[in-house]
Amino acid sequence: MGKYQALAKEIVKNVGGKDNVTGLVHCITRLRFTLKDEGIAKDQVLKDMDGVVTVMKSGGQYQVVIGNHVPEVFEDVMQLLDLKEGAAPSDEKKPGRLLDKAIDMVSGIFQPILGIMAACGMLKGLNTLLVTLGLYSAECGGYLIINAAGDALFTFLPLFLGYTAAKKFELKPMLGLAIGAAMCYPGIQAGTLSAGIEPLYYILDGTMFRSPVYIDFFGIPVISVDYTGTVIPVILAVWFASKCEKLFSRYIPDLVKFFFVPMLTLLVTIPVSVLFLGPIATFGSTLISEFTLAIRSVSPMLAGGIVGLTWQILVIFGMHWGFIPVYINNVQTLGYDNVMMPFFACTFATSAVVLAVFFKTKDKKLKEMAVPNFISGIFGVTEPAIYGILLPLKKPFIISCIAGGIGGAFYGFFNFRKFILGGMGIFELPNMMNPDGSMGNILVAFAGIAISMAVGFVLTMAFYKETGKSSERTASQADAAGETKIYSPLKGKTVKLEDVEDEAFSSGVLGQGVAILPEKGILYAPVDGTISTFFPTGHAIGMTTGHGVELLMHVGMDTVQLDGKGFHPCAADGDKVKKGQKLLEFDMGLIQEAGYSLVTPILITNADEIGAVAPIDGGMQIQAGDELLLAGKGIS
Repeated sequence: MGKYQALAKEIVKNVGGKDNVTGLVHCITRLRFTLKDEGIAKDQVLKDMDGVVTVMKSGGQYQVVIGNHVPEVFEDVMQLLDLKEGAAPSDEKKPGRLLDKAIDMVSGIFQPILGIMAACGMLKGLNTLLVTLGLYSAECGGYLIINAAGDALFTFLPLFLGYTAAKKFELKPMLGLAIGAAMCYPGIQAGTLSAGIEPLYYILDGTMFRSPVYIDFFGIPVISVDYTGTVIPVILAVWFASKCEKLFSRYIPDLVKFFFVPMLTLLVTIPVSVLFLGPIATFGSTLISEFTLAIRSVSPMLAGGIVGLTWQILVIFGMHWGFIPVYINNVQTLGYDNVMMPFFACTFATSAVVLAVFFKTKDKKLKEMAVPNFISGIFGVTEPAIYGILLPLKKPFIISCIAGGIGGAFYGFFNFRKFILGGMGIFELPNMMNPDGSMGNILVAFAGIAISMAVGFVLTMAFYKETGKSSERTASQADAAGETKIYSPLKGKTVKLEDVEDEAFSSGVLGQGVAILPEKGILYAPVDGTISTFFPTGHAIGMTTGHGVELLMHVGMDTVQLDGKGFHPCAADGDKVKKGQKLLEFDMGLIQEAGYSLVTPILITNADEIGAVAPIDGGMQIQAGDELLLAGKGIS
């Protein structure tokens, strides 16, 4: 196990345990679970965990947003699950809406290669940049070798997608790899077949689908298609192969199944793919390209504005994956993409809004979050900023969408393009240089960045004002006369915090306050507020008051070891509760018989922010509802 093993254990536990997990993949910032029952996952507990940004449900997936270190967390989580990496149930096993299934399929196939795809794109872009700067020529061996490192994945993309699609469709991965290799085999590629050879004839002459035929398959014409670098044909082929493999496995005797099943699967799949599935997918790609170009022909600026305005909304729900094939298809078939690229503005609009929030906010935690999220956004990873800052604050998120839309409209109007797949954020810029070395497109890229960032920053500085929790906390801190009263949640006898046997509590490292030795097993809300965390074991409750005071009530010492036995919650995460409302019943006899202390610390965990804390003396008899703590900067 790695350094995130504790976090991994809590995540697995709160998504319903390993028996509730049927599949797990990850993208740049998210663990994407496929769960048997999403209803038993503890959404709020996960959201409140240190190390978790938020939780989303979309595309048939339960998404736990982690941040940039998600690969390390993924490795530790996978060690706790009895799964093959990336395994997920087939669509037949998991019902859902058609759109959800489509997004889940696309994301599941592309996510495993997303990182390497970005890296290869950056290599290609860097190579182009250095040639443009005159550091070496495109004819030298150095350029060829670096280009091979960057271009191999895109040239032989069907091999990679064949492997990942096979895992998604529950086909043997090596079979998927073999199918991808067959589709890249030189003998059936259009470029190879047409080199100095006249086609036998053309089919669909006079249409956009006009295609040459160089060979036939026992009398059936084989439409010449170059499958290298394509996406949809191999996905369809592997899906078809998964059906064939299941069919043959059902009827082939076990004695010869080991080699006969893959042999027959390949024998059927490859001809069907090159005769029917591949050409149909290619014609579909042609239609997509023509359709997207037709949309742009109406108003490039409007089309770009719509993409820029809506992109982050799609990201939130994971629906942006449904458009990635359009982007890849355009680059592979047209040599560039100018339809989806206006989303490039959103990266920098988001970063600028986060920067403005940094300057505007007085909330220390928000300031601390803003700096790394700004840097992450510049490098192309915006999910931590979206989930951690913009969405909770609401207005900044709306501003970032508006700024992205304005930047996208600019890009659409000036026909902004990307010529090489891969890269993220500023690392995409080399891939936007014109292949002929001219600088026009890259200058448009920089201008769009400047516009998006300027609009996002200025609008945020002008219209964003702190509201909600952060501003309420600031207001209570600023009011020198303001004091917050915390009332006892228990009946019992008070104990000075320094006398608590657990050093984590007695040292004050977890917060300031007092402890109570309860005489009755009922815990009430000590103030009006919101339950921010109700631990699944029931032994501890976190609350936040309307003035930003954060409370922790921990029933007993080490009672987490009881794993919930003897604890009976009467409220839940996210509940808004009133002072005196019953929150928890606990079996005092069971806890004591198990050998655990009943001493219950009542702590203010953000005492440094709200000012001094004045607890009552230890050894006093107290009733539930009696004044217990007084907090505020006016306290001496």
